[in-house]
Amino acid sequence: MNAIDHPVHPHVRLSRTLAVGSLLGLIVLGLAWELWLAPLRPGGSWLALKVLPLCLPLAGLLKNRMYTYRWLSLLVWLYFTEGVVRATSEPAPGAWLAALEVLLCLTLFAACALHVRLRLKAAKSAHATPKTEPLTP
Repeated sequence: MNAIDHPVHPHVRLSRTLAVGSLLGLIVLGLAWELWLAPLRPGGSWLALKVLPLCLPLAGLLKNRMYTYRWLSLLVWLYFTEGVVRATSEPAPGAWLAALEVLLCLTLFAACALHVRLRLKAAKSAHATPKTEPLTP
């Protein structure tokens, strides 16, 4: 029996959707923020390159790799820190965009943590189910 034969729990699917959605949100927000919405310099900023590290885990999330969820839950704290610093130090609209970045980071972390936890729990329960053997007289 392979992984395709096992039904995916709806909570696992939801956590994966939240993780991919919030990661895509961070990428789009980072680009829009630094290039159009509130760049530090007119015409765009080199800070838009900060989204490049976020593009790497996207493939792993789409392929549903557990390892990617684990290390992304650590990487996201760098962006959370940037959001908190900029939310408290920049004028509007930069502060609002930073607050949105913080919200997306918290969502991404929670989704990754929940996804890993649910998948480990499902794997543990799949291995713990006893196999029935025919009784011999």
